[in-house]
Order: sequence, then structure tokens, then C-alpha cells
Amino acid sequence: MNHDLSGKIALVTGGSRGLGRWICYALAVSGASVAVNYANNERDALETVRLIEEIGGKAIATRGDITREEEVQRIVSEVTEHYQAQVDILVNNATGPQPMYAIEDSTWDIYMDQLVFFVKAPLLLTKAVLPGMKERGTGSIINIGSEVVQLGNPNFSSYVSAKSAMVGMTRSWANELGHSGIRVNLIAPGFIPVERTEGLDQSVFEDYTEGVPLGHMGKPMDIGKAVVFFASDASEFITGQCLAVNGGKTMGI
Repeated sequence: MNHDLSGKIALVTGGSRGLGRWICYALAVSGASVAVNYANNERDALETVRLIEEIGGKAIATRGDITREEEVQRIVSEVTEHYQAQVDILVNNATGPQPMYAIEDSTWDIYMDQLVFFVKAPLLLTKAVLPGMKERGTGSIINIGSEVVQLGNPNFSSYVSAKSAMVGMTRSWANELGHSGIRVNLIAPGFIPVERTEGLDQSVFEDYTEGVPLGHMGKPMDIGKAVVFFASDASEFITGQCLAVNGGKTMGI
């Protein structure tokens, strides 16, 4: 089973910290040359690059707002120019604020804020890398969803709705792009401690773990390894799939 990504170029949005950092790291460990996209925090992005270079990997940091078409075009051009090659692997991972609102307090603008990150941005990025993928007849697009689609968390409907849209989008793209040799899959992480969750009471993690069949929280590299699987030839006959990486939390849902 081949997980070797040597010679492949990977673009990861939101790669400066959280799950994105370890997705970048896992891809680099498997041999891919990585582009670490970030919106504002250059220091964190450069730390991701440093971690990769420390193990002998290749990485660059590329700043840009992935919700703006002109910025997306510039990011992809910057990556292809630096590596003198087209993007082989696109990981749509970036996220924004994740506010919680009761239905009575929700507005369409709140919903739109989530759709911009989880529908608009992946669309813009996919359109930008598609010409190169179609020309070569190969490519892997990996969307990072969430277990909330199955769990239906209360007071979180804007986020849940946008992540649900990613599932349908993934399946439609997989059907459309399969004949071009391009695979599209989605990974649905569970609740995994990262920088965003710092400061939460320990009881939050304990309560969540009680419902996990494997009996423990996941680690960011669990998601990184799943991304490598979908990016590699080990999954060459898999497309349009949604893989829950959550210790069995949504098993049977």
C-alpha cells in the first residue's frame, strides 16, 4: 500500500495552526512539498514551515484570503511558480469563527459567514487548481468537514448547515470529476483538542470522551494521517466518500 507522496505538491488552507498545521506536517512526512496557506498569522505559518523543514521536508508559507477570487488566483500562482509544478493535492481546511446562536438569535448573515468559508472558498480554490489537474488527468481534493453533520449540535445550526453543504458538494464534485481522474473526498474530524479549544474546562473533554467507543480524544495527526491516505495511491479507487475520524463517535448515525 503506497502512501509515498514524493514529487506531489500540496496546498493546505488554514495550515498555520490547529488541524491544518498537522495536516501539512503529515503530508510533508510522506514526501509532499507543501504550501501552508494562512490569512493573518505569519508567525504561526512560519512555525509550521520550520517544523517541516526540521524533518527535511519542503514547505512555503503563502498568505491570502481564500474567500476572495483574486487572492485565490494569486495564491495558486505563487505556489506553482515557487515549485515549478501544478498543485496535485488540495486540502480545503480553513475555517473562521464558529459562533453558537439559538435559532431566535440567528440571522442569514450569520449563516452566510459560514457558507463563505465552507462552500465559497473551496469552490474558488478547486476552480483555480482544476486546469492543472485536468491537464495531467490526476488530482486529489480533500475537504475537511465535521462530525457535527451527524450529531446536529444544538445552537450551532449555521456551522452545521455549512458543513453539511460540504458533504453534498464533495459527492457532486466526485461524480463530475471522476472521468478526469480527479478524486474528491471528505474527512469529518471529531472534537480534537487544538489551540482553538484551549481554556475549555476539563469537564468538556471528559463529557465528550464518554461517548467515544475508543475511550479517548483524538490527536491532530489522526486527521493528518487520514488526509495522507486520501491524497495517496492507497485510495486510488476511492472517491465521493466521507470518512469519520472520531473514534467511533458517530458509528451507526
